Amino acid sequence: MPVTTFGSKEQAQFAHDGYLRLGRIISTECLQALCDRIDAIMLGEICYEGMRMQLDTTTANYQDMPAALTAGQSATLSYRRIDDLERDSLFLNYMQQPLFREITRTFIGTEVSIFRAMFMNKPAEQGTPLPWHQDVGIGWGLDSNPKVTIWTALDPATVANGCMQIVPGSHKLGVLNEGHFTSEADQARYATETDCFYLKAAPGEAILLHNFLLHRSGVNGTGLPRRAFSTAYMDAATRTIKTDETFPVIFGEQALAVTS
Repeated sequence: MPVTTFGSKEQAQFAHDGYLRLGRIISTECLQALCDRIDAIMLGEICYEGMRMQLDTTTANYQDMPAALTAGQSATLSYRRIDDLERDSLFLNYMQQPLFREITRTFIGTEVSIFRAMFMNKPAEQGTPLPWHQDVGIGWGLDSNPKVTIWTALDPATVANGCMQIVPGSHKLGVLNEGHFTSEADQARYATETDCFYLKAAPGEAILLHNFLLHRSGVNGTGLPRRAFSTAYMDAATRTIKTDETFPVIFGEQALAVTS
């Protein structure tokens, strides 16, 4: 059953594990609308000026990841990542649903911004392995850490198509590396085969993740894509270290509004 309220039971489980399955919290119709919309964005049928879009590597080496493109430069369903989806009314409406408001109020407060509203894709027979890491604010150039991420499967997430692996409870370790990626020594200590498991998910299922939770993902070895949508929520006062800029407000007085 989907989570409808973020009460003491859910809070305790999340505090213990560093993740919480929220269940399938989106209708079939809304899920299809999000899938259709992201396909239209990838193919250039809907274009948002300056939207960042990244193709995958051709080497399967994460260090060879190409620089982001801007919208409209290449029409393909093989994008690895698309940022800035808060600009799209369908995705913004999904991010601002009451359950997410309740969750962010618990951990952050009334004024909440997002570091990123990001589409993630492992195209059929592709997908660069993502090494063990944590999502740490200073590694992103922020002056504080995003608190939680809500990750939503748009397609089935399975072992065969490179679903996420996590180490439950690893958020309690704190920051292992401000640059995100863990050392081989820390992997050997904290991410052994018995420590981690595959976080499989059904289409439309949302999962709440602590940003310090150790996680990684593999290659998609199937003939179908594995698509997901991820939003990192943080205090609206968070700024970039270099430029002192703030980020789009998702909840609060200056929150973005859905337009038709």
